[in-house]
Amino acid sequence: MSEAVDIRDTRTPPVLVWDQLKKLDKAALARWRLEPVVNGRSAEERNITVPMPFGWFVMCYSDELGVGEVKPLHYFERELVAWRGEDGEARVLDAYCPHLGAHMGYGGKVNGNHIQCPLHSWQWNGHGAAVGIPYSKTIPPAMKRPCRERAYPVREANGFVWAWYHPENEAPSYEVAEFEEVGHPDWTGYEKHEWIVHGPMQTIAENGADSAHFKYIHGVADYPDYDIRFEGHRRTAEVRVKMGTPRGTVDGKIAYGVDGSGQPWTRFTGMCETLLVTGVTPVARDITHLRFAFTQLKADRDGPRGGLARAVIKDICKQLDQDKVVWDRQKYIEAPPLCAGDGPINDFRNFFRQFYAGPEWEKYRGGIRRSVSR
Repeated sequence: MSEAVDIRDTRTPPVLVWDQLKKLDKAALARWRLEPVVNGRSAEERNITVPMPFGWFVMCYSDELGVGEVKPLHYFERELVAWRGEDGEARVLDAYCPHLGAHMGYGGKVNGNHIQCPLHSWQWNGHGAAVGIPYSKTIPPAMKRPCRERAYPVREANGFVWAWYHPENEAPSYEVAEFEEVGHPDWTGYEKHEWIVHGPMQTIAENGADSAHFKYIHGVADYPDYDIRFEGHRRTAEVRVKMGTPRGTVDGKIAYGVDGSGQPWTRFTGMCETLLVTGVTPVARDITHLRFAFTQLKADRDGPRGGLARAVIKDICKQLDQDKVVWDRQKYIEAPPLCAGDGPINDFRNFFRQFYAGPEWEKYRGGIRRSVSR
């Protein structure tokens, strides 16, 4: 690792993209993070041909789904329904009842550990099998069998409900990473922030491999110097930095990684101990839901460094706002003319392609081959 450089400043100076946001007050900025893009362009116009990846994805925070509660969701270009049974476990199914198509997220009811359809009160378990019909002694045999096409494996970890999505309904090939800081008595509860980004997951994830953008989008003092490691389904990196703060320059370390396609995480140490767990969930191939969940060491957040701890979170969110200005309108360039200093973007793309499968991937891969042959 070469000598550390000033790449992160909690007092990020104005940059070009900030002209798009500088007139927004706090409430307007919060709305902008979730609203449709003004004069946005379609996925086709922006050449967004990459399919949705498979993996573990956040459905909601754990505290957003109480026992006996039903929650309608829209991810993976599908209508979904989540509920928490009396046993405390969360479950996720396709929302439309296979009987006559009612949406179970609206009017559906938890009955024990099952969900009851509002139209005819058929009951379904978390495996997609019918377990009861109040007006019939028999259940159609095809409906009694578990159905991978309707049901999603679910895990609860790090304060989130996660569901496994695969376009060909294959079983999970890795597990959700867990962090001991979350829920630890020495660490704060989550500070939560969210965005709807009008761009594909691959472009958002690629941001971490794009060295040059840190200076021009985020206004950092220099280009980051770090090594990215690709190991199976995991991508990690560590950066030792000198951070500019209101209290002067502080030695710090940023360690970050991504497990699979949908669980990035970042640890900030030295300045104040902060863990950021990110949920990145595809709504569609060109729309992504991002959740930032911050937990900090209470000794830092509630002590003399409290102002600095809050400033760290504010600046990280500001940097995501800066990225979103570009992501919302960015066109996808399949074979970019990269140069020295751009960072390991092609290495990242080769890594990320392991999370594609199904007919859309075969179509996309064929397009890659044709573009290369030209």
